[in-house]
Formats: sequence, structure tokens, C-alpha cells
Amino acid sequence: MRCFLIPRSLMSVAIAGLTLSASAPHLAAALPQLQEASPSVLPSRCEDLPSLMFPNTVIASVETIANGTLTQGNQNIGEHCLVKGGMNQRISQSDGKSYAIGFEMRLPKQWNGRFLHQGNGGLDGVVKTAEGAMGGGPITSALMQGFAVISSDAGHDRGLPTFAYDPQARLDYGYQAVATLTPMAKSMINQAYGRGPDRSYFAGCSNGGRHAMVAAARYADDYDGILVGAPGYRLPLAAVASIAGAKVYASIPDTDKNELSSAFTPAERRHVSQAILAKCDELDGAKDGMIQNVKACQATFSLQKDVATCDSDRDGHCLSQPQKNAIERIFNGVTTSDGKVFYSPFPYDVGISSKDHMMWEYSAPIQRDSGAVAMIFNTPPVPLEDFNIRHFNGAEFVWKANIDELVSKVYATNGEYDESAMAFMSPPSPEDLSTLRDKGGKVMVYHGVSDAIFSVQDTETWFNALDANNHGHADEFAQFYPIPGMGHCRGGQSTDQFDMLSPLVAWVEKGEKPEQVIATARGLGNEGEVNEEIPASWNAARTRPLCPYPKVAFYKGEGNIDVADSFMCERPAHAM
Repeated sequence: MRCFLIPRSLMSVAIAGLTLSASAPHLAAALPQLQEASPSVLPSRCEDLPSLMFPNTVIASVETIANGTLTQGNQNIGEHCLVKGGMNQRISQSDGKSYAIGFEMRLPKQWNGRFLHQGNGGLDGVVKTAEGAMGGGPITSALMQGFAVISSDAGHDRGLPTFAYDPQARLDYGYQAVATLTPMAKSMINQAYGRGPDRSYFAGCSNGGRHAMVAAARYADDYDGILVGAPGYRLPLAAVASIAGAKVYASIPDTDKNELSSAFTPAERRHVSQAILAKCDELDGAKDGMIQNVKACQATFSLQKDVATCDSDRDGHCLSQPQKNAIERIFNGVTTSDGKVFYSPFPYDVGISSKDHMMWEYSAPIQRDSGAVAMIFNTPPVPLEDFNIRHFNGAEFVWKANIDELVSKVYATNGEYDESAMAFMSPPSPEDLSTLRDKGGKVMVYHGVSDAIFSVQDTETWFNALDANNHGHADEFAQFYPIPGMGHCRGGQSTDQFDMLSPLVAWVEKGEKPEQVIATARGLGNEGEVNEEIPASWNAARTRPLCPYPKVAFYKGEGNIDVADSFMCERPAHAM
């Protein structure tokens, strides 16, 4: 069959009767439109529900949670049932420990007919409150909106990397817990309400964003909408890159490895942040302490040229040449010994001076990434006496690490661990979401430009590959929102408070494609948690439009710069 790209002006005429192959460009009108979910009321008290049952599942408790027991912002979350349990309980043949997939489900009295699977962050290991709240200082959540929500520990009950000595626990953490929990959760909803969910969603940030990306690729038949935040979808490589970055910082003369911030001090970071703003702030038409035109900034700012080089001692207002060289190595993307970038570059942004940025660059490699890389992403994991984390020295591991070997081992397998870290942690073929696309599903992705652990440029590269795979039409089922100034999942000098779940639902169920998402700063008086990094010069409730890539929020030339209506989402002249 020969397929032709039909001009958008002729779509309404040409689309009738057109059949497209899986590899051909998809047109918005050709994609199925999913029906809107219908609400229901839980027919009985939680304690009077029929015995909830599913194979290999133990229900530990079912209880009523009264209206107002949980809140979101300053609003009450309505009455709901809390169901706690576990699946696939077993004793490991590898480490002798007990494992199960622990979970909780919250079933609203007033149900909107929707199900949301909440992906959690970090190493999992904890069943977090199943509420489905996303964005900085969230003031709404899936539970508050009437979704049935599930949260799990992803197959291990402590947030420590030692679970990874058990091969099955690795796979559960990576992707299999979701496959196990999804049919159970839908069955529980059916048993409670007398019918299954009309529409199903998946949402998470950081490792939860990775879970969401994996669900979009592996479990598209089970989910209709995917909300992805700061997707560490190549988490093993990002963690190795974090360790490599720490080693680069440690190579700067006079750096104290026990106080890694001495490599690039807070004062020096503030100076560089100001230099970035001086070159890039007005590229979006407004001098407002925010860099909306991120791509133009990367082409405009030069660390070597735009930051003074110290003539003598470092005083916080200059950088030594070794500092500049090291920082450039990190922001250009750390490499293996043959000079190949194995993860991603990072963009220069105002958030380079934030506490979050410094934590991820200085503390996380030693305190977080060392254990994850050594035990979860290494095949085989490093030997550890009695599988006890107390016998592991993260600093020693980092400073002795050979980056080439660490990169190699995230792709390695052996007889006991027959899936590599990159295989069980990453979505297969993430640039091909054709199953989700062809069923009428949608995916919305957001990522902070100042995220220091998972690079927004890595997400941009993914979206460009997805777009190329869809012949330039990925935006008909997928959107990517870079959030200027925001750190990892939240915070930073940014407008990071937003509701992206509601527009996702409207897109999935009504065909209303978002043109922008309005976000708010969390200054003093905010309904949710206050963001202490908001500059005093900003209105405490500053708003901005978040624009789907490659569009950027440009100032209209008039109007209050603290109000979103003064900005419009437009494609930059240099956009690809």
C-alpha cells in the first residue's frame, strides 16, 4: 500500500476511509477517540464490601477513611476505602529474605470511573500514600478528583539497594511489579463497584516517571493516558553519569573529596547563574529572572567567554581555568575513556545555583548513586557480607570506580541475573509508542530544565526520536513540556505548581489537545507548600504558560510580567 502525507488543510476531506499502516504518518482525525469515563458511587460501606480476592494476593485490611482525613492544599479529600495488601509473597533463594509486592489502594465513595497507577520515586521500597499528586506543592490529586488509585513498594519493603541481590526483586522493581499489580487492581475495582474502570492512567515523577515511560511502552494495552515527570528512563546510565561527574569535580585542584562543594562553591555557582541570566534572560522578550528560550540560551551562553577567569585566587566572582574545563566536561556530557558521551549533556540554566542542583551533583553520587550502581545496576552486584548495607562504603566505591567498567556492567548479564539493568529498567523501544497511539491513548511528559540528575536534553532527544518515528506527527498523541528553572520534579526559580492530569484526561477522553498548561510560583501565601527559592522580586503567585515543545513562552511586549496572559506559546525561529 502506498501512503501519502496529506496536507493538514485537506485532512477533513481526505481522511474519510483512509487506512494507515503502523509505520505511516498518523493523522489526528484517524486516531480513535476514547469515550469519557462515567461516575459511580461505592454501593456499600468499606467494611461491608464483599471479600476482595485475587490469586496470590493477601488483603491485610480494609477500612473507611473519613472525609477530610487527607487534604490536598487546603481542600479535603473525600471519604474513601483504604485497602492494604501484598502479592506474590516468597522467600528468596538468593539472600534468604522475605519478599512481596506491597500495595495500598484507595477507592473513593464518589468514584469518577477512572483508575490511576501511581509510580513512586527513588528506590521504591515504601508504599507511599496512594493519592496521585503531581507537580510542585500540588493542590489537586487524582484521589481528590475521584480516581481509584494504587501505590506500591515495587516488590521490596525497604528503600535500600540490597534488595537487588534477589534476581526477581530486580525485575519487579524494573517492570514486573506493574504487570502483576495492574490486573489485580482492576479486579479489586470491579469487585468494589460492580464494574471495572472506564479509563486507566499511569503517573509518576523521577523513578516514577521511569515507571510511567515503561508502562507506555510495555503496558499500553492496560492504560489510556500516561503522565510522565522527569523521566529517568535511562536511570542506570544517569546514575553512572552522576558518579562520573563527581569524579570530574574531584579532579579540580584543591578540591576536598569529603566536601565536594569546594570544587564549585555556592558563591561561584551564584556568579555563574547570574552570568547565564545576563546572556539569556531577555531571549524570550522579558527580563524576569526566567529563561524560557532554553535552546537559544545554549547557543548564546559560553562558560569560557561569559564568566571571568581568575587571575589569582578564587573569590566567588570568577572561575579558574581547571574549573571551567571540568564544568564543561560535565555539562557537555561525561564520557567513557574513548570520549563517547554515554548519557546526555545538561543545559546551562538559572538553577545551577539551587540547593537541589548541588545536592544531586555533590551528595547524591556518594549517598545514593553509589549503592544503586553497585548493587542494582551492576551485574553481578558487588560482593557484600550478609547482604548488609553497613558493609558498603559509598565514597570508596565512587573514588575507585572505573567508569568504563560501570557503563559496561549496566548492559551485562550472567546465569543468575539474565536481564541487564538497561533491559529491566528502561522501556523497550521508547521511540515506538505505536500501541498506545493506535488505541487512542495519550502521553504528556514534563521535565525541569534545571534538573541535575536526569537531563531535560535526554528527554528532548527521546521526544525528537519519537517524532521522527511518527514522521513529524508525534504531537498528535504525545507532548513534552520543558519547565524553565525547575529542578528535579519540583522547586527551583520556577513556576512549578500545575495540574497536568486534568488536561491529560480531557485530551484522552474528549479529544481536547492542550495548547498550554498554566503554572504558578509557590511564594508566600501559596495554598500548597511554599518554595523558598522564589526570588523576592517576583509576585508570590506569578503565573506562566508551560508550552509544549518546541514552542516557548514569549512575552507579548506589554502587560504584567507576573501574569501568564502576558505571554504566548510560539515556535522559536531556530526551532527544529
